[in-house]
Amino acid sequence: MQPLLAMLRAAGDPTRLRLFLILREAELTVSELTQVLGQSQPRVSRHLKLLGDAGLLARFKEGSWVFYRAADSGPAARLGGLLAELADPEALAADRARLAAVREARAALAQAFFKANAADWERIRSLHAPEKDVENAIVRLAREGAIDSVLDAGTGTGRMLELLAPYIKRGVGVDSSPDMLAIARDRLARAHILHCQVRLADVYRLPFAERDFDAVLFHQVLHYLEDPQGAIAEAARVLKPGGRILIADFAPHDLEFLRTELQHRRLGFSDREVQGWFQAAGLKSLASEAIAPEAGHAHSGGGKLIVKIWVAANTAAPQRARAKEAA
Repeated sequence: MQPLLAMLRAAGDPTRLRLFLILREAELTVSELTQVLGQSQPRVSRHLKLLGDAGLLARFKEGSWVFYRAADSGPAARLGGLLAELADPEALAADRARLAAVREARAALAQAFFKANAADWERIRSLHAPEKDVENAIVRLAREGAIDSVLDAGTGTGRMLELLAPYIKRGVGVDSSPDMLAIARDRLARAHILHCQVRLADVYRLPFAERDFDAVLFHQVLHYLEDPQGAIAEAARVLKPGGRILIADFAPHDLEFLRTELQHRRLGFSDREVQGWFQAAGLKSLASEAIAPEAGHAHSGGGKLIVKIWVAANTAAPQRARAKEAA
């Protein structure tokens, strides 16, 4: 009973209750919360600490910023759902209005960054298959296995989380760029996707326990990495028994400008190379598909980008689990 009583005591203060309920709707920093509540930063910080100590909040550090979010699993999440159901919407109307203003300010900053870089992204997009074809293939292949929980490694703008949100119960995107995470947060907020979140993290050192996700997705990420095989090995660590890895990236090509102008470290990957990563990580290769660009989408030098999707499963995990249980 003690954990429950601690949660009830922490939530049993008007300010803390407001904080808890608003953090069920958004992921916010202390400075943003001061704008929503109209209270000083020291006061808000004290209330956040009490809520965190009671297990009602999660805290995530990104550089010099710290984000807070209401617990999204376990008893704390169930208590949050009950309190939200009982709360008077009119009493929270002012907080929600100020939250909308905070979101608009954040969205303006995110869109400014997106606009500054959009030309490069559009240039690449014009060289390969339409996004809808790639996305349809990702959804179809992802849904062939369990995808209740999905990790989007190198989430970028958060589009993959938005795409898969209707089919999953929990989604987490990680990226090393705070600017990209700002775009992703804005995308998820605008789509009212509350069961997905994003985090600042390194794909080589994921901040998750072993066997935490049903699927891990790498969408147009690996060609930027110094060590793609290391990223795949780390992704395999967090896969549940029978979990799957999906990679969407380019087949080998000769468009050198992507390396010199847009920081692509690798000019695509062969089937043999990707399957070698899978084998080294103890994964079984399941499928691969090639999606070619439409007519007229070739580069002026004659080159084109073929998108490949590779799928592998963590078939070794169930065997290890059974061996441990038998011991």
